[in-house]
Amino acid sequence: MGVSIRFHTEITGAQSQAVRWAADNLQRDIEKVCCETEIPGCRIELEKAAMEKECFSIALREGKLVLQAGDDLGFIYGIYEISRTLLGVHEFWFWNDQKFTRKEEIEIPADFLVKSSPFRVRYRGWFVNDEVLIHTWMVDREKDKAWEMVFETLLRCGGNMVIPGTDRNAGKYAGLASSMGLMITHHHAEPLGAEMFARAYPELTVSYDLYPEKFHTLWREALERQKDRKVIWNLGFRGQGDRPFWKDDVRYQTDEDRGSLMGNLIQKQYDMVKAMDADAVCCTNLYGETMDLYRKGCLHLPDDVIKIWADNGYGKMVSRRQGNENPRIYALPGQKGEAGGIYYHVSFYDLQAANHITMLPNSPEFVKRELTEVLEKGADDFWIINCSNVKPHVYYLDFIARMWKEGKIGIAEHRKEYVQRYYGLSGSEQVAERFREYFLYAAAYGSREDEHAGEQFANHVARTLITQFMKNREERSTELLWAAQCNDLKEQVLWYRNICLNVSESYGEYLRKCEETEAGLLGEGKELFRDSLLLQVKIHYHCFQGAMLACRSLAEGFQENYQRAFYLAGKAGKEYLEADRAMREREHGKWHGFYENECLTDVKQTAWVLRGFMSYLRALGDGPHYYQWQREYLYSEKDRRVMLILNMENHLQDEELFALMEAKLDE
Repeated sequence: MGVSIRFHTEITGAQSQAVRWAADNLQRDIEKVCCETEIPGCRIELEKAAMEKECFSIALREGKLVLQAGDDLGFIYGIYEISRTLLGVHEFWFWNDQKFTRKEEIEIPADFLVKSSPFRVRYRGWFVNDEVLIHTWMVDREKDKAWEMVFETLLRCGGNMVIPGTDRNAGKYAGLASSMGLMITHHHAEPLGAEMFARAYPELTVSYDLYPEKFHTLWREALERQKDRKVIWNLGFRGQGDRPFWKDDVRYQTDEDRGSLMGNLIQKQYDMVKAMDADAVCCTNLYGETMDLYRKGCLHLPDDVIKIWADNGYGKMVSRRQGNENPRIYALPGQKGEAGGIYYHVSFYDLQAANHITMLPNSPEFVKRELTEVLEKGADDFWIINCSNVKPHVYYLDFIARMWKEGKIGIAEHRKEYVQRYYGLSGSEQVAERFREYFLYAAAYGSREDEHAGEQFANHVARTLITQFMKNREERSTELLWAAQCNDLKEQVLWYRNICLNVSESYGEYLRKCEETEAGLLGEGKELFRDSLLLQVKIHYHCFQGAMLACRSLAEGFQENYQRAFYLAGKAGKEYLEADRAMREREHGKWHGFYENECLTDVKQTAWVLRGFMSYLRALGDGPHYYQWQREYLYSEKDRRVMLILNMENHLQDEELFALMEAKLDE
């Protein structure tokens, strides 16, 4: 005979702070799903048992639901499994605005039994990085609530560790993450989670040679501050701005000297950690210049330190591009003793071509191949995934959570399940097809399989070309040599225009298909589709339209057709503002203000740069007296030709003049 979960359901058993937190969330979920009633529901009892680490078992016994586990995370995962399996509260319920139909009770069949298996990956979690959206956003008027929901979602996905933000945020939210049951680890530029030297000693030159004891003090303080938390200690030595340390200390000019210092300091940090806790787990990131030194044999590491291999920001397990340098060094273990883990991006920020407010543009098939190779190479100790601001990336975060749990995934099956879970059955086939197509429409900026562009390509490159034109149109922008080896700025503009023209047209086609799909959806699936895939396609379409128009404006500028260039720059700016408006329109309900601080890709800044470009073009074509263009568009033909007084009105602002042009030329 089965039993029922009702509004009043008692959760009993010995509980730590972290387990109590999850139990309170389960009670919240019960109250969210079940109608209020005085009739009590079954008791949910937590029972300690000898089980594998992080595993659990849930079964009915003598009229009560018994959750057995051997440790806190086992209980936490079991609690969220009850919420998912019996109440239907899915992992990304918060981020995907899952709607719940209240029920009088939730029936539990008599033979109900769930047993978990060990995770395929040992340590797994998210790096809350480039978190500019959730940094300023508040949920229920609480600043910390968004972070709590990040950590809850990670636990629901089976995560067990987190880098809880970047820089000051990491220190601010580490306590919350730890209280909820997550292990803490650190940014690769912040060894041991220590305060940055430049912040602690702003008056001093950043140099280990000059101030070794001050570095040691910062490291000891970090150890003391975190000694009561579960920590995976990140070791390393980088500069103060997420860059090589020799940018701050120019005395280190050879790979041997650089590797020697870095290796010695990693050993020093390792010894400090082990002196405090002999069983402590340590890791280090083979990232950027660190990978280069390690591959050259210039960097030596303690044997039991987990080596973290990193993708290039686009999902390919090769070293990242830095500026115009793109060595693409293979970034997976190849020798005995090298296996460890990975730092992997579903979101990246590089001021070049990455994705931050839209999904990773590379396909699930590609990501699956990369992660499967990661596992085959034995890098299954540690997966830290750059989750950024979570909401734009939930599809891939769900995808990778399946991989770190099971080590495999069926792409089509997962896509279908994901869509039905959050968008409902109505129109689910069409929604799934639109998700499948997303990666087919991505702009290719190179010939390699991972060289597909996110929305940053439509913004940062456009701003770079415009800025170079205003600085010196006779020279190419050296900041774009990573993308194309053009001889001059005109060639760079033409190269970029050809990409943007093709992509804006194809995104236009894709947008129409998405709008047709949205029109046929019903209920919560319709709203979610507007908030997610449709929004991201609008961002791509309007940004690439803006980039294409910016290129046309630059081409007219090269021909000294400054009035036409001015007009096209204004049209380009409107497209970027339309992308910004599309984001702000989706700030309904709890999402109020979510995109307000979109300051990394910053599509509204691209419009601002174009406004400055319009002023520059107007100075070239209508300055220094600024009356001719105004007369041309404000006056009738017969009045425009009479020049007794240059103008009878105040000089128009650029936006006012553009509005007159647009009204006339768009006719």
